[in-house]
Amino acid sequence: QGQLVESGGGLVQPGGSLRLSCAASGFTFSNYWMYWVRQAPGKGLEWVSFIAPGGGFKNYADSVKGRFTISRDNAKNTVYLEMNSLKPEDTGLYYCASAVVPRFATALNQYDYGGQGTQVTVSS
Repeated sequence: QGQLVESGGGLVQPGGSLRLSCAASGFTFSNYWMYWVRQAPGKGLEWVSFIAPGGGFKNYADSVKGRFTISRDNAKNTVYLEMNSLKPEDTGLYYCASAVVPRFATALNQYDYGGQGTQVTVSS
């Protein structure tokens, strides 16, 4: 059974940086599109970024473009999200998810696998 475990969240001041990691196991990581999605308090799931299986194609939500960078290391079965110039509106629970067929989902269970999330709080 596939599993995704996120780490790296925390409390950071506006303008600060964090690097999230997501370790995958139980499936062939290099065959899967990988996603970062987030959920702010009282709001629905928001897509943040995704990366193709080989890492050659990436995309970002307009709200994070130019500030966040997604990357993956298929040898380590890990996907990363480097977050810079963080804003209070970036606060939320960040999940990684995977899908063998690319998709935009409105719920975490619409992906093939989803993690438990890591909390990011941006506040002074």
